[in-house]
Amino acid sequence: MGNCWFRWEHDSIYTVSSDPKPDSSTQNDVVKESKLPSNAKEVEDLRGRDSVTNPLLVFTFQELKIITENFRPDHLLGGGGFGSVFKGFISKDLRDSIQPIQVAVKVHDGDNSYQGHREWLAEVIFLGQLSHPNLVKLIGYCCEEDHRVLIYEYMSRGSVENNLFSRVLLPLSWGIRMKIAFGAAKGLAYLHDAEKPVIYRDFKTSNILLDEDYNAKLSDFGLAKDGPVGDKSHVSTRIMGTYGYAAPEYIMTGHLTPRSDVYSYGVVLLELLTGRKSLDKSRPAREQNLTDWAIPLLKEKKKLLNIIDPRLGGDYPVKGAQKAAMLAYHCLNRNPKARPLMRDIVDSLEPLQIDDNEPQILNGQTTLTFQAEVPKTI
Repeated sequence: MGNCWFRWEHDSIYTVSSDPKPDSSTQNDVVKESKLPSNAKEVEDLRGRDSVTNPLLVFTFQELKIITENFRPDHLLGGGGFGSVFKGFISKDLRDSIQPIQVAVKVHDGDNSYQGHREWLAEVIFLGQLSHPNLVKLIGYCCEEDHRVLIYEYMSRGSVENNLFSRVLLPLSWGIRMKIAFGAAKGLAYLHDAEKPVIYRDFKTSNILLDEDYNAKLSDFGLAKDGPVGDKSHVSTRIMGTYGYAAPEYIMTGHLTPRSDVYSYGVVLLELLTGRKSLDKSRPAREQNLTDWAIPLLKEKKKLLNIIDPRLGGDYPVKGAQKAAMLAYHCLNRNPKARPLMRDIVDSLEPLQIDDNEPQILNGQTTLTFQAEVPKTI
């Protein structure tokens, strides 16, 4: 089978192990199929009864040309190893069954590889039967000849990555950062506590999208996996994800658990606190890996304030920052069993939500008192 491989940022491949791990199944065991579906009917057959309770629209490729105005270059929202994403509009003339709506059209690349097709199908299966305010809504798909396309609700502010690290946009305020952390945590908690638990496996700032009001929604379920059930403690899978976000025990063993997502969440929370990327080769050697640099400082109150994003200009509640930092510290515990559950992270973040429009008592002055507790572990 060759080496295990790990997806580097922007989808390049990074080898981390020569000991291949078997890849466990995705929803409905679709990845065990030697022949993946080649048309919409076969996709709907795989979705089974779920297509009745949570229907998806099936689009022809010709319809997608109309929606995106023939994939106009100025409609391009972004892209990566999977292909490109275009902004589009579904009018009443095209589909009278839904209200006119702006959409994002994700076109997978044309190599029609087995892995690419499988990841596309995983998104259809998972998002076709999951529904939550903090998950991007999948409206429909196209499976026609070599075309593999997904149609999502349009998220006007783009990804957290683009907003947090932009040199053009104004820095995200403390209140918005905590709102993003809270919303993303609720999305992960929903997946982990579902009747059939789901492990997201690729949690990172580029996969968290924002609507006009900065509500965070998880997107890109191509690497999602069914979680362990019954007396199983983990699922064994090929090591895939984004370097800098993946849990160390997962990289070493291929054992995937919901606590793997918790570690990734801790990295993202750290990015929100510091304004730094998980990996940044432009920084001094000892600061290039965010977790290696920041973890020793998270528990020291005096040093902690020195790593908070300077672009905030001290405009944040000190005790709120300390609480969030301790939460990140626990999420990044090397022992996965010592990490908190996502539902407890949600509970801890709720008291840290503030309204940016209300007067706050901020850094350097008397601080706000938050009652968030360190979440319990099991």
